[in-house]
Amino acid sequence: MMKELKPIRNKLEYKEALAQASYYFDHEPKSGTKDGDRFEILLMLIEAYESKHYAILPPDPIEAIKFRMEQSGLSPKDLQPMIGGLNRVYEILNRKRPLTLKMIWRLHSMLGIPADSLIQQDDELRAA
Repeated sequence: MMKELKPIRNKLEYKEALAQASYYFDHEPKSGTKDGDRFEILLMLIEAYESKHYAILPPDPIEAIKFRMEQSGLSPKDLQPMIGGLNRVYEILNRKRPLTLKMIWRLHSMLGIPADSLIQQDDELRAA
């Protein structure tokens, strides 16, 4: 007998919901059926609990830039059109200077780095 669906409020309820969902992953019901609707609602409840208790924050700005550089095979010199002189690029990458709005816009538009990743304030700069 299946338990009544209700909001997930604690870890025990979360684990129970995961166990119920696990069954459906192994025996996927057809969409639009009673079991299919239950599975869909169960996933929504799990997702809501996870987003509240296990939120994944975007990477800090410098890590986002370094990741894109590695992904695209870029060197610090390649960042000059977006950040400025090579000195300035190294200051940014070494967290000695914060990104300006103009730099954020250029990095976002030219390299496709999500703006929300670039806008976050770096912990080390916050403390300074």
